[in-house]
Amino acid sequence: MNIYDKAHELAHELKNYPDVVELRKASEKVKLNETNKKMLDDFRKVQIQAYSEQAQNGKLSKELEEKLQNLYSIVSMNPDVKDYLLAEQKFGVVWEDIMKILNDAINIDLTFEEVK
Repeated sequence: MNIYDKAHELAHELKNYPDVVELRKASEKVKLNETNKKMLDDFRKVQIQAYSEQAQNGKLSKELEEKLQNLYSIVSMNPDVKDYLLAEQKFGVVWEDIMKILNDAINIDLTFEEVK
């Protein structure tokens, strides 16, 4: 068994996996409309800001949390953008599961945290 052959096999399976096909179609649909692309891009920027703030402070500020919730409410009213976000979320679960399986197989703790 060649590990690279298995990686290509996984790539092929992912390419045709229903959640990936759904995400690809949703992405293409969003890209057809400039307003949808901008809406999603603006939402992404606030998401990244929220992730960054949470990583630094351990929590979100009330203002940023409200901004993110309000923006999500607006974004989710757009069927194409909402479908994209739902498809992305479904695929995200699959991707996290695959990463966990691979990380468990490697069995190396990469955090290098100090043991107390």
